[in-house]
Amino acid sequence: MRIAEWAETAGGDGGVRAGPHSSPCCVVWRLGVRDYGETLGLQRRLARARMAGEVPDLLLLVQHPPVITCGRGTRPEHLLAAPEDLRRRGVGLYEVERGGDVTYHGPGQLVGYPILDLHGYGLDVHLHLRRIERAVVGALAAAGLPAGVTPGRTGVWVGDRKIASIGVHVSRWVTWHGFALNVCTDLRDFDLIVPCGLHGVRMTSLAAELGRDVAVDEVEPLMVAAFAKAFGAAVRPWGADDAARFHPAAAPCIPG
Repeated sequence: MRIAEWAETAGGDGGVRAGPHSSPCCVVWRLGVRDYGETLGLQRRLARARMAGEVPDLLLLVQHPPVITCGRGTRPEHLLAAPEDLRRRGVGLYEVERGGDVTYHGPGQLVGYPILDLHGYGLDVHLHLRRIERAVVGALAAAGLPAGVTPGRTGVWVGDRKIASIGVHVSRWVTWHGFALNVCTDLRDFDLIVPCGLHGVRMTSLAAELGRDVAVDEVEPLMVAAFAKAFGAAVRPWGADDAARFHPAAAPCIPG
């Protein structure tokens, strides 16, 4: 089924019916905890399928085991641990196509990968980044934490502390990669890098700012609602049949 057909027939299962001239519709796939490499491959396959009109716009929500990713702007000195030290600690390391510098993903962090055709959202990558920021700010506000942006520094901040990092890749106006929101992340793991290449930056989390335990599962629905508002999109869950077509090979959901 190509996207024009999908847009006319989507509905049911808690979804919102959308036609060709209505607001865009984005399907949310909650992946649980999954290996970064498998999810990276999944993103790339879904992005190619989106370019071909074989799948709708998607938002993947996931947590990763500890991993460091190096975007196109990464400088070697921003990785503060040697690769062999990372291997001993069980921390993965990947060079990827997204923009930006080095970042860390790990348990307690909500990672979102919007795979969108920007023809439906305005052909403007900077606007796409600002919408992601607004979505994260909206989710944090719904969780009870005021946050904002800092001019010239992509991401979301609580005062001078960074709570979410953002980096995307765009090809043929289809986006992938996305955002990482620290919910209850072990912030000590950021000591392995210069986060986002910003010397002296202080990383924080929702749990640290609120002074209480917060689970990623609590934040996911807030993020979905805020994303829908920021992007002006109707959202619905990714159906089991569709998910089976693109399931990450040999990557069962890790309880967590």
